[in-house]
Amino acid sequence: MKAVHFGAGNIGRGFVGALLAEGGYEIVFSDVAADLVAALEEADSYTVHEVGDGGRDIVVSGFSAVNSAEDPERVAREIADADVVTCAVGPTVLKFIAPHVLAGIRARDADAAPVQVMACENAIGATDQLRGHITEVAGEEWGELSPRAVFANTAVDRIVPGQPEGAGIDVTVEPFFEWAIERAPFDQAPPTIPGAHFVDELGPYIERKLFTVNTGHAATAYHGARAGYERIADALADPGIEQKVARAIEETSAVLAHKHGFADEELAAYRATILQRFKNPALPDTVGRVGRQPLRKLSRHERFVGPAAEAAERGLAVDGLLDAIDAALAFDDPDDEQAAQLRAKLAAQSADAFTADVTGLDPSHPLYAAVRDVVAGHTR
Repeated sequence: MKAVHFGAGNIGRGFVGALLAEGGYEIVFSDVAADLVAALEEADSYTVHEVGDGGRDIVVSGFSAVNSAEDPERVAREIADADVVTCAVGPTVLKFIAPHVLAGIRARDADAAPVQVMACENAIGATDQLRGHITEVAGEEWGELSPRAVFANTAVDRIVPGQPEGAGIDVTVEPFFEWAIERAPFDQAPPTIPGAHFVDELGPYIERKLFTVNTGHAATAYHGARAGYERIADALADPGIEQKVARAIEETSAVLAHKHGFADEELAAYRATILQRFKNPALPDTVGRVGRQPLRKLSRHERFVGPAAEAAERGLAVDGLLDAIDAALAFDDPDDEQAAQLRAKLAAQSADAFTADVTGLDPSHPLYAAVRDVVAGHTR
């Protein structure tokens, strides 16, 4: 069995690639970072170090790497006889890998089993987005090619922090992971991925993850940065910050329960697990890494405004989420381009202009006025 994975970064190697290797797949990593591709091509193996309770070292071998910018023809050839195609590149990059996936699908034998395509991104419906980009590029040709691929949305969860100096291609991760995958697209032939679970309805699991893990992680980063902490674990060890983060994800849980019918006790146990994961002192994760790209994280359907808008629409509490938005607006990291853009927008725009521009909220929305008032505390 063979899998082609786009994005050979820490998540690609330390999560998706590691599980695919454990499932018996020969892995072909595709990336545009020449030095990383060269390092993978020169290595026979790399080690995934799980740190924390129950952690183990996992040696990954049986892989190769290709630079998709320099050798797109090889990428297409690899996909032509692959069983699985996955990616962990970021939602905004999906449109750039779509032509490569399409070229590989085009090169497949018409009578071969369809390649199983899964985008492993922190976004709702990421595989649908990738398929949309592919069909757009293919145009009328897609009618002929579509039987050669099946597409399944997924929800993925594993903390993969910034890596220690000199780690090379080895990756440090937490022991916990979750990979939920839509069952229906595969009929009776799902991919072999140890530890993954296949579900009939993926949407609730994606939102539970995004609005608990991603919301809580970012809230910890922004509250922690504001308080002068460098590491996520140290920030959450502060009882005041833990209380703020807990309140924010209690509010997102209320939305999840109201919308998807999750039981309160199930969500409470999930929140407790998440907070315990963030406290893992063995993970060298920083508030700077987790807090980067604040403009994206403050956008309409992201981890703060998205669940807060749904809460406001239902008449539910939003104070903890507004507090997290307030902390995000104070985020200032000279090494992060979006943090600089955030500061510039706050200096140049009115509270109303910034709220409409960055959060995408309509002035008639029930959350708008509360967010605008928070923004007004940061504008000049």
